[in-house]
Amino acid sequence: MEINASKRGPRLHVKLSGELDHHSAEQTRNMLDTLLKDITVRDLTLDLSGVSFMDSAGLGVILGRYRILSMRGGHLTVTDLPHVGRLRHRGQSVRRRVWITGWS
Repeated sequence: MEINASKRGPRLHVKLSGELDHHSAEQTRNMLDTLLKDITVRDLTLDLSGVSFMDSAGLGVILGRYRILSMRGGHLTVTDLPHVGRLRHRGQSVRRRVWITGWS
């Protein structure tokens, strides 16, 4: 997983590239949490245009960062969901997994 981040004021933009799965989830979570230690960050945009595969562990990483930002009154935006909607894990689309969580 490759992570490219840029910050402008309270806004953090992170582009993820590669597979966001159980193999890369811990590393990705740790890197995002390091970026979010900056308590001035209120808005995080995750650009998933470079993500080629995501499983439930990857979705957990995203939902966990959503929770962190919500607790500080911030927002999480995920971009390029149409692309992720085409990704599949064991026959289910990631878009359906996001819908099931109530986070859509």
